Amino acid sequence: MIRQLHAQEAQQLLQNPTQNTLLLDVREPWEYNIAHLPNSLLIPMRQIPEKMQQLDPEQEIVVLCHHGIRSMQVARYLVQNGFQSIINLTGGISAWSKEVDASIPQY
Repeated sequence: MIRQLHAQEAQQLLQNPTQNTLLLDVREPWEYNIAHLPNSLLIPMRQIPEKMQQLDPEQEIVVLCHHGIRSMQVARYLVQNGFQSIINLTGGISAWSKEVDASIPQY
């Protein structure tokens, strides 16, 4: 089962200094250039199969995209490939901009 977090819940998780949580952005580079969260790792969805060996299957990973659809697909893929603690950011960076940080541009 893939855990779902809303933007404010994800913010609390990511701000916890005791957590070693990776923020994985699966959007395209042009989207990332418009708006992204600090300390996020960009691996576009289409590159996940070839680059997932760069990720630690034991690490907690929050996956995000624009609205939460692509990130959910990537989350399912990672779980199917043995990743243990995958979280989908419901609503994606769009929800983050609306609920957490309005300085993040909408597109």
